[in-house]
Amino acid sequence: MRYACSNKVPGTFWYGEHLYFQKITLVKRTCVRYNIERKEANVCLKRVIFHIDVNSAFLSWEAVYRLYHLGGKVDLRKEVSAVGGDMAMRHGIILAKSIPAKKYQIKTGESITEALQKCPQLKLVPPNYGLYEKCSAAFIEILRQYSPDVEQYSVDEAFIDMTGTGELWGDPLTAANRIRNQIREELGFTVNIGVSENKLLAKMASDFQKPDRVHTLWKYEIERKMWPLPVTDLFFVGRATARKLFDMGIHVIGELAAADPAMLRSHLKKQGEVIWAFANGLDVSVVQPEAPANKGYGNSTTIAFDVTDASTAKLVLLALSETVGTRLRAANVRAEVIAVGIKTYDLQYTSHQMTLTNATNITIEIHRCACQLFDSLWNGKSIRHLGIHTSRIRDRMDMRQIDMFDMTDYEKLEQMDRTVDQIRMRYGRDSLKRAAFVGSRIDHMSGGISREKRSVDYEKITIE
Repeated sequence: MRYACSNKVPGTFWYGEHLYFQKITLVKRTCVRYNIERKEANVCLKRVIFHIDVNSAFLSWEAVYRLYHLGGKVDLRKEVSAVGGDMAMRHGIILAKSIPAKKYQIKTGESITEALQKCPQLKLVPPNYGLYEKCSAAFIEILRQYSPDVEQYSVDEAFIDMTGTGELWGDPLTAANRIRNQIREELGFTVNIGVSENKLLAKMASDFQKPDRVHTLWKYEIERKMWPLPVTDLFFVGRATARKLFDMGIHVIGELAAADPAMLRSHLKKQGEVIWAFANGLDVSVVQPEAPANKGYGNSTTIAFDVTDASTAKLVLLALSETVGTRLRAANVRAEVIAVGIKTYDLQYTSHQMTLTNATNITIEIHRCACQLFDSLWNGKSIRHLGIHTSRIRDRMDMRQIDMFDMTDYEKLEQMDRTVDQIRMRYGRDSLKRAAFVGSRIDHMSGGISREKRSVDYEKITIE
């Protein structure tokens, strides 16, 4: 019998069963040795991670759209300007600001009223999330041209694992500048790119001088570039944590890096160890091209008027149940814990939750539980904001414990909900609504990004 298992000399073959298996064993040993060597080489290969951050994303995308599609002459990025919500709908906060607006100490997340007090000449433009979603998708599409390992961190941020791509795109700085230039030339807006060997340092680097810059923060550069920065600049250090660090005499990242981890843990618990590791540039997280499964689903809404009666509040909860249930069914999951949150007119927030006997994604069942929670939670004060949140997500669990006293056909209810979802997906979210919302001021599918933020009628706006 002849076996086509070639040796190193072309055109010659090994004959006979004994010699054949000797050759196969040799080949296998060689392949195993090769794979081990290759894995060792990959371990030794220096990781290269990019963090790409769009400069003043919402404002930049709005500016580019006005300049290149609406014939505008004024670049909002160069003006003292900001993207802000609708004060009439009580969504009056700053969503994004221009770099010149920083000179007036205008901050993202503060109220429009506060921002105008700081700068009465602030130019405000309404948000257009539909536009922003398209810009974000185009931005991510360009990044995927350079590596399959792209993790979208937020609508305007992403990580790329560029390890081993040197033969394709050159050294890290060359590749980063190529990406930066392509985004600016093809999409019209600018980005900052941080380059390092882990995600934390890459993200820190991208926050250095802006806009339209590439910065490196390799581990050997930490002492010079990162340690002199205020501790508030460190990822995962919020206001409350910063105050505790100040009380301990820690004001810059270098002091945090040199602190005793045990001391930090005694004051900040586990977070103390985490931020100590971050201050020393330690991060073992990897770029995840596939988003991890959600641990919870929820929606909330700020109501345009103060709600003073339970029936209106429960109608809002029904609208929120619609959107939460839709999301659960789209992901083919069920929730075992339902929570309701209430924010009153004086901005006091309270919440309560309950564990269900059976996990669910049925709108009416979510609403029934939410109403029970509301009745036990509400103290009668005027309501400004309501939310429904779920947790303990069960994947593809369709089993339900039988209750001989419950005659509800849950299978039929879920089938009905899925049919409604399909109709809305095909013909629009307003193609089908519950009769309770006819003539009501309440949006029948509340929560998430509100309608007035999803699009803008530019014909009613003066484009400068």
